[in-house]
Amino acid sequence: MGAHRSVKRAFKYRFHPTDAPAADLSRTFGCVRKVYNLALAVRSDAWTNRQERVGYRETSAMLADGKKTEELAYLAEVSSVPLQEALRHLQSAFTRFWGKQSRHPRFKSKRHARASARYTRSAFRYDDGRLTLAKMADPLDIVWSRPLPVGAQPSSVTVSRDSAGRWFVSLLCEDVPSSMPATTRAVGIDVGLTALVTLSTGERVDNPRHERRDRARRVRAQRALSRKEKGSENRAKARTRVAKVQARIADRRRDHLHKLTSRLVRDNQTLVIEDLTVRSMVKNRKVARAVMDAAWGELRRTLEYKTAWYGRELIIVDRWFPSSKRCSVCGATVGAMPLNVREWTCESCGTTHDRDVNAAINLLAAGPAVTACGAGVRPHRESSSRPGRSAVKQEHPPEEVGRSSP
Repeated sequence: MGAHRSVKRAFKYRFHPTDAPAADLSRTFGCVRKVYNLALAVRSDAWTNRQERVGYRETSAMLADGKKTEELAYLAEVSSVPLQEALRHLQSAFTRFWGKQSRHPRFKSKRHARASARYTRSAFRYDDGRLTLAKMADPLDIVWSRPLPVGAQPSSVTVSRDSAGRWFVSLLCEDVPSSMPATTRAVGIDVGLTALVTLSTGERVDNPRHERRDRARRVRAQRALSRKEKGSENRAKARTRVAKVQARIADRRRDHLHKLTSRLVRDNQTLVIEDLTVRSMVKNRKVARAVMDAAWGELRRTLEYKTAWYGRELIIVDRWFPSSKRCSVCGATVGAMPLNVREWTCESCGTTHDRDVNAAINLLAAGPAVTACGAGVRPHRESSSRPGRSAVKQEHPPEEVGRSSP
């Protein structure tokens, strides 16, 4: 069944500013960082020393007063909207922190090359494919790689520059996603490192291992960076070369995940995956690099919003569900199964199983029970972003973890 409701979607494009616009935007980025850090310092000091909570309203008043001082007068040279948005972002960060959904906000580093600024509707003009930001004379030179929705008017615009020196603009618009073909198919999805996903149909999608393919190039760039004198222009150039290699890896990984998840959502009405997080798994140095390269968290996040867009159903099965150790034919469960066991034979019925295919079949079978009674499912807000939670792909109760691999 296709989706017909309107959703907020961000459309991201490259653009190529000339020297003057680039300088203006860089100045805006610096002012945004300054305002964010000043407000964070004030709020942290108030809580640490006086146990007082300073909110957005107080920091906004401080910003207005600060612009009148000689020390911070330069903040008035850029649009005020991105500065106010920085304070709102800080407020959101503290709200998540107080709700125990994230860590304490951290200061933004000038040495971190990635920077961004958000403009709301009053701070930009969009007309017939031409986007002009506040306090800028000319529109941005955007590469319109895909059209915006017909008649769309962006509600906000975010301009960013990544660590590789590439400029992007993201336009947030109302859109009605195109309908997906009607289907009743359901699929269980088991994620892994050798095969990125194994489906209950028996299909395997190999893990492209993007980081491994460019590892030698990245290592050479990082070694060259380590030899450069700190603070020199050559070091800045070497840092950009490292960032370009890392951006190439990230771009290919993101492209592969989008193509894979779009196909899965298009072909199936119901998708069942395991509640996996990676926070604890990456503490194991033997598998940390491979786990991060596989990007399981990004895979799940992409499935979540695409199923919501297109009217599909995503079911999350509890991480303690023994999907790999349970026989999908007779239901018998073995005691322990180390990761190096890729095939096993059920002692009860004699069926020989491929570990990953068996897990995907069991996940698919568990899906209806989760939907019916909520068993084995956790709210999305308590998944990968929740600090302090176990994030290992686990099939043992907590007291057994450490004695055997999942």
